[in-house]
Amino acid sequence: MRIRIVDAFTDRPFAGNPAGVLLLDSFPDDAWLQNVAVEVNHAETAFTHPLPADGEADWALRWFTPTTEVALCGHATLAAAHVLHTTGAHRGPVRFTTRSGVLVATPGDDGSITLDFPTAPLTPVAAPNGVAEALGAEPLATFDTGPNTGDLLIEVADERTVLGLTPDHKALARYSKRGIITTARAEDASRGYDFVSRCFFPNVGIDEDPVTGSAHTALAPFWSERLGRTTLTGLQASPRSGLVRTELRGERTHLTGHAVTVVDGELLA
Repeated sequence: MRIRIVDAFTDRPFAGNPAGVLLLDSFPDDAWLQNVAVEVNHAETAFTHPLPADGEADWALRWFTPTTEVALCGHATLAAAHVLHTTGAHRGPVRFTTRSGVLVATPGDDGSITLDFPTAPLTPVAAPNGVAEALGAEPLATFDTGPNTGDLLIEVADERTVLGLTPDHKALARYSKRGIITTARAEDASRGYDFVSRCFFPNVGIDEDPVTGSAHTALAPFWSERLGRTTLTGLQASPRSGLVRTELRGERTHLTGHAVTVVDGELLA
């Protein structure tokens, strides 16, 4: 069985967010899927199989972290679409049926892929007691991102604060279902991005996610309102780093990025 490792939201190897991708005939039992995700040991592993023609979707898609299945994942969806397109398993836009509804991935002429995802509903909430100490920064604004992701979005003072965060991951786990998205406006938009973020997801076994597509379904409406533009670029400033182009379209958010296959091998188990 072929297994690929794809770096998503980057156009070069060893950057962006790596994901395992397996093209299957059908989904085996959940224990096997979880064991493969543990073996791959990246933030997510994507499992996908073709569906009958003329349905609402072309492929079924599921995502597993090393500890659990998740309801929405951007970078592993991008990685799966990249494998389908580069191997010729699917041509043109691909419709995935997922736990978050039908998600569409459309290839661009420049080699990028655009994901059509549900926009996260942002609800202002009071910063929980202790979250500033766990994060290591004082929140300026705090939002719940809704049931699909279950994150807490926290705006902090500036880009330098985001870059310098050294949170207590164990302590952060008590403040949201999945994790914490931290963000600030870019200090210099001429560098090619409008806002910066980092994402910490200890509740799904990921202390810091390199580049999080699903987080940008919340970051896009947050920054579009503040910056007065529907099309933006976000830098997720993890050690691997990556860029996500966002376009807010009401209840849907388009996320655009590149991907690179770095491993193409055989799974023997």
